[in-house]
Amino acid sequence: MKLALATLLLVSLVLSSSLHAMAGGLSPQPAPSSCDTKCGARCKDAGVKDRCLKYCGICCQKCQCVPSGTYGNKSECPCYNDMKNSKGSAKCP
Repeated sequence: MKLALATLLLVSLVLSSSLHAMAGGLSPQPAPSSCDTKCGARCKDAGVKDRCLKYCGICCQKCQCVPSGTYGNKSECPCYNDMKNSKGSAKCP
């Protein structure tokens, strides 16, 4: 019984790690440090910096780009520009 349980646990761990690796390969994302750097530059003058960094990071991961500068220039990244929050206003800083 213990051997069967241990085998089942081992097999489930191997399968879950395989699925996780395959899922990561299907949607390439920029390295978190890349988004951190870009969002740090984008949010450096923000009044509420932690909120700016949070939403910029979400947008960067999804859109794989961040507009240059600290404000505006959203035309450089249409996905970033077009993301809206639940209230219909711009999600990305």
